[in-house]
Amino acid sequence: MAKHDYYDLLGVSKNASEQELKKAYRKKAMELHPDRNKDKPEAEAQFKEVNEAYDVLKDGDKKAAYDRYGHAAFENGGPGGGGHPGSGDFGSAFSDVFDDLFGDFMGGGRRGGSQQAKRGSDLRYNLNITLEEAFTGKQKNVSVSSSVACDKCKGSGAKGGAEPSTCPTCSGIGKVRAQQGFFTVERTCPTCTGRGQIITNPCTTCTGSGLQQRERSLGVNIPAGVETGTRIRLAGEGEAGMRGGPTGDLYIFIEVGDHEIFEREGPNLFCRVPVSMTKAALGGEIEVPTIDGGKSRVKVPAGSQSSKQMRLKGKGMPAIRSSQSGDLFLELAIETPVNLSSEQKDLLKEFEKLSENNSPESNDFFGKVKSFWDQMKG
Repeated sequence: MAKHDYYDLLGVSKNASEQELKKAYRKKAMELHPDRNKDKPEAEAQFKEVNEAYDVLKDGDKKAAYDRYGHAAFENGGPGGGGHPGSGDFGSAFSDVFDDLFGDFMGGGRRGGSQQAKRGSDLRYNLNITLEEAFTGKQKNVSVSSSVACDKCKGSGAKGGAEPSTCPTCSGIGKVRAQQGFFTVERTCPTCTGRGQIITNPCTTCTGSGLQQRERSLGVNIPAGVETGTRIRLAGEGEAGMRGGPTGDLYIFIEVGDHEIFEREGPNLFCRVPVSMTKAALGGEIEVPTIDGGKSRVKVPAGSQSSKQMRLKGKGMPAIRSSQSGDLFLELAIETPVNLSSEQKDLLKEFEKLSENNSPESNDFFGKVKSFWDQMKG
């Protein structure tokens, strides 16, 4: 069967440039690739012909021999070097456009390996603060251990700050290919482990990593109103990037400690206030603390019962990114007196005799209990 003209197969002229050849081959390869033409058995043979044509025309010596002698240049030991022009070199031609065809599918292209700069890792720091600090906000210093670019080699990893050399195995690609039948298999370069570069004379300080650990002191601005779980981001304060890549970020996670007086729910504070039995019965004023370190006088109504709540508006925690504040809720805890003297006991007994109508809640409850028992007996 007569061979087709290589220029006709690619659809280019004899004066086509290297870029024009590659563009034409890319187009034909995408059009005829067997994986895209499973219902056309003839596509595989056509694809091999296109590959053979490109393999010859992209090589200056082979192209010159073909232009002068045609297909005869590669037959029977002809001047083109003998043998089939595409024999054993399918991967050579196809690899030129491998990424254009399958780069996205395979993860971004043949030069998308770790030769590119790599962003540094983010760091997390758990910061414990008091409720008072959460109320006022505060500037705190934290000590963080992280990797930074080596001072001696400026992050290159090579001694004296020299640039790493291109890996001779993969020619800087970071990956190598092997021909397995009809397909080309790509894997990470074993020499440079995918970096695309090798360091022949590593820096003695960082042993070639380009990084070194360092303890740093950083100032953290804690806004008023933060809660447990609040996250503060310090951009560019994380781990140093590899090969000139950007530095990661540092995330400060806030943990607000428990308070011995106040309990917090969002922007509101709660405080349990003991009140004497007499003051709850007669009424009066009590002095309660506030989170800002101040005091507030609160009037207790006569006849107040345990668990009665009173609210001090605006005396809670400030809300982040807002001018408003929560409230302080006071819960009265009526305290029963203990360690009574004989005189106090006598006075209470006398009071008990005179207080038949002073405990409406008790009278109501025990009245219901008596009715319940009577119903059960009846």
